[in-house]
Amino acid sequence: MFSTLIEFRSYGQQAVEAARYIGQGSAVTLDHSNRSPITVQYPYEKILPSERFRGRIHFEFDKCIACEVCVRVCPINLPVVDWILMKDIRKKRLKSYSIDFGVCIFRGNCVEYCPTNCLSMTEEYELSSYDRHELNHDQAALGRLPLSTYQDVSIQVVSTSLNYLSKNFEGEKINSTPNLISNP
Repeated sequence: MFSTLIEFRSYGQQAVEAARYIGQGSAVTLDHSNRSPITVQYPYEKILPSERFRGRIHFEFDKCIACEVCVRVCPINLPVVDWILMKDIRKKRLKSYSIDFGVCIFRGNCVEYCPTNCLSMTEEYELSSYDRHELNHDQAALGRLPLSTYQDVSIQVVSTSLNYLSKNFEGEKINSTPNLISNP
């Protein structure tokens, strides 16, 4: 008899625990249904990337001294630098410069370590192509200034930051110590 009562009690506790979990899940679902959507209708709306976004690399041919620092600091030795040694003045003259964005990992070492600042990261991220050979950009394509999203009238700029990340959910306070969240 006691074993039957213990089984009923255990079953009752499990049922209450399951109901509590279902209630918690329903509360989360209802909380999310009250929030505004964060989906962006991409081709027609764009979120502007942050100022430190690492997009397509912009190259200024006239500033480059063909030192090849960008090739040495790149983890995959990606930039291709062709130069000619001018023997009369003992300097290198740049012939061509190219980067294959199909292979580039956009780490940014080439931009960071360039002594003449001829390389810079742009906010351009739409680099997709149907042919992988179109992703190999030479100095003419790298020197093209990035297109501005503000100037295109067919695109609505949504925001420069994602506001939903800075909200406090369910009354949680964020401490001054980074990565710590405590309930009041």
